[in-house]
Amino acid sequence: MNFTCLIPNIFYIDISQGIQLFIDCLGFVITYDDRSSTSQPFCVAEKDNLKIHLIENAEFAAKDRPELRLETNDIDSVYKTVSATHPQFLHPNLSTVTLRPWNAREFALVDASGVCIIIQQWIK
Repeated sequence: MNFTCLIPNIFYIDISQGIQLFIDCLGFVITYDDRSSTSQPFCVAEKDNLKIHLIENAEFAAKDRPELRLETNDIDSVYKTVSATHPQFLHPNLSTVTLRPWNAREFALVDASGVCIIIQQWIK
């Protein structure tokens, strides 16, 4: 077996919250947009080799608030950009780059719906 990508579905009561976090803050680009022609708005967003599905579905959003990790090779640059442009997304429990016991430097983001993204860089 060979897999090339893991693509999470992230559910929102209001998909605009996902657009603010992933598109506006993290720089993903919408490559498929079905927000206006359906009762369940849906977008595919991509950045580098990553892909996510943003889906507006109140029932599933109420049941699942994911925590995702994005690995980078330049956490200081990511932190500098995010903290300067979108400080409202910095998670109050991990709002600065912090060396964790498992030998990774991390900071976290959280949107208004509770979706959490941990940005990390492994120390080699």
